[in-house]
Amino acid sequence: MFTIDLNCDMGEGIGNDASIMPYISSANIACGFHAGNVDIMRQTIELALEHNVAIGAHPGFDDKENFGRIEYQLSGEACYDLVRIQLQILQGYINEAGTIMHHVKPHGALYNMSAKNYTVASIIARAVKDHSPSLILYGLSNSQSIVAAEEINLKTASEAFADRTYMDDGTLTPRTNSNALITDDKQSIKQVLQMVQQQTVTSVNNKTVTVKATTICIHGDGIHAVEFAKKITDALNERAIKTCAL
Repeated sequence: MFTIDLNCDMGEGIGNDASIMPYISSANIACGFHAGNVDIMRQTIELALEHNVAIGAHPGFDDKENFGRIEYQLSGEACYDLVRIQLQILQGYINEAGTIMHHVKPHGALYNMSAKNYTVASIIARAVKDHSPSLILYGLSNSQSIVAAEEINLKTASEAFADRTYMDDGTLTPRTNSNALITDDKQSIKQVLQMVQQQTVTSVNNKTVTVKATTICIHGDGIHAVEFAKKITDALNERAIKTCAL
């Protein structure tokens, strides 16, 4: 049976984690900087264990006011520390629960900066590998995040998105654009199936763009996140595509 990883950004205080968790295979848990807190981290780890979902860290900028979606220009040392500290925080609660950290996926602006900026990508990859060389780094397909991680022999997962539209160059449509988000479940399912089965995506200008999709993301803060998670999983299962952690 063909498999695909279905991941979701969680532990962000949205309140729908328990409803989404049964339908995903990997959870990216906020580490308290852009969202979340100690109690939420512990609860989300427990939910993941209950549903046999792989646990990952979701570090972002220390900016809850903007949900980590504003870019900050940090020194190399500050960027490295930003990631390492958050991994160490979540690792403590993972250890407490007697389980392991499976992967790391940067959040928001930090993710986008890493995708296009090799220097930032290299710093993040080094911070992840220094924390544990067995971790998998989730990054945008065909981005600098993947290039930098692979150069230091860090395992990677090329990520594609169920609820975001794409530009002609394979980057995500900026959230400032009115057409950045996918809110229709049929459009989302169609895009996911195309990415999984054909390894392509149709851009906002109707161009076919090549993507490598080894993991598909659903944003937990999306209005239709629970609905999307269930319907996408059902659509995959109907085609004998199993959701499974990498």
